[in-house]
Amino acid sequence: MKHPSPRRAALGAVLALVLSAPWALPAFAQSSPSKPAAASPSNGAPAAEKFTLANGMTLIVQPDRRAPTAVQMLWVRVGAMDEVDGTSGVAHAVEHMMFKGSKTLKPGEFSRRVAALGGRENAFTTRDYTGYYQQIPVEKLEQVMKLESDRFASNQWPDDEFKREIEVVKEERRMRTDDQPRALLGEQQNAAVFTASPYHRPVVGWMSDLDAMTPDDVRDFLARWYTPANAAIVVVGDVDVAQVRAMAEKYYGSIPARAVPTRKPRTEPAQRGIRRIEYKAPAEQAYVSLAFRVPQIDTADNFKGDIDPYALVVLAAVLDGYPGSRLDRALTQGPDRVADSAGAYSGFVGRGPQLFVLDGVPAAGKTAEAVEAALRAEVAKIARQGVGEAELARVKTQWVASETYKLDSVMAQARELGSNWVQGLPLDASARIIERLQSVTAEQVKAAAAKYFGDDQLTVATLRPLPPEANRRPRGFAAPMGEMR
Repeated sequence: MKHPSPRRAALGAVLALVLSAPWALPAFAQSSPSKPAAASPSNGAPAAEKFTLANGMTLIVQPDRRAPTAVQMLWVRVGAMDEVDGTSGVAHAVEHMMFKGSKTLKPGEFSRRVAALGGRENAFTTRDYTGYYQQIPVEKLEQVMKLESDRFASNQWPDDEFKREIEVVKEERRMRTDDQPRALLGEQQNAAVFTASPYHRPVVGWMSDLDAMTPDDVRDFLARWYTPANAAIVVVGDVDVAQVRAMAEKYYGSIPARAVPTRKPRTEPAQRGIRRIEYKAPAEQAYVSLAFRVPQIDTADNFKGDIDPYALVVLAAVLDGYPGSRLDRALTQGPDRVADSAGAYSGFVGRGPQLFVLDGVPAAGKTAEAVEAALRAEVAKIARQGVGEAELARVKTQWVASETYKLDSVMAQARELGSNWVQGLPLDASARIIERLQSVTAEQVKAAAAKYFGDDQLTVATLRPLPPEANRRPRGFAAPMGEMR
């Protein structure tokens, strides 16, 4: 189980991050079974095709003949943002319990069978979606489709199995959040940034909600959201589209259709003034994170809307997209350097509001306030002076290269196709986004830097380090009966 978060990334992975980030747009209309949608990859490979099964489930197939392997991914358009207060973490708990049995499988048997087929499998939960995957020899694809459709349609387990597994989830929270000062700070920053938006809840859930969670909380959430019309199967690999479609109709198409619950809008109110939070914890170094509210892309007009979200992604890449980028040079290099590390990331697409994040770790003898000022100064410098054409050419070249290298991985292709579907994007979204990013001008980057980085859009979170706790012993894993995902 993975929880993506706005963190520093190498430029070559910028597009992969913005397309697989934990946010999603409303869905487009799905194609009909008789007229599949298709997208032609730029490398001459067969086009991806999209179908809608009779029960409303989406099927996306991307042939890739370079190796006798295949990836199957099940995507469900439900995540932490679909929870309600008091049951935070239930989307993630469902993910765990999907491995604990069905009408035909015993707890843990799903994973054992996939391993026996020579495959590997796992799952992930984010704010906007939940995903499950298996990578197997292509001749075993039908068997894993049968397994995945079975647990989607008939997941069930005894209460005692839940009671054991929820302890695994709580230990996961302790290890990945409670014992990590920066993770706790980020959790509190999100809670401060977002008020109406459900993004204010952590994906893993508040510990008090996990303590109070019941087996029926999980069953009810699964029954509500795990419906064919709210899910997609993505298959990438050495496959024949017609054969995959026939297998999908056989195993998934027979699952009874149910309506997707109505989602009500939860609009985030405008911010009026800077927000600050501080967190004190035993840590070696201070840390500061600056989160600015920014717009997301609008695909309703064929990717020809507001250029600002694209310009902000370019701005993040100019600041922190490659070794020796602006933040590296200005903050982390030289005898008077203010930071040991500094980063920038711009949210881009999602079901909820987006953020542009600047962060840094103060160098020895420097303060978090000095890093905060230096980060904002670099953005202000671009707002005044703009960026050079050479900088733009460099980041755009690396985006195109990253798209080419991505095609070497069937898993990366499947993840992109699935996340695009969750976010309501068409099959060729990557090519359209690259085209739009390449159209961004230096003047548009300068204008974006001047527009979105005032105090009224800003929430600052600062970690204040305390000395190590005396006689504190590392905790062992407290839930050996389960599996960390």
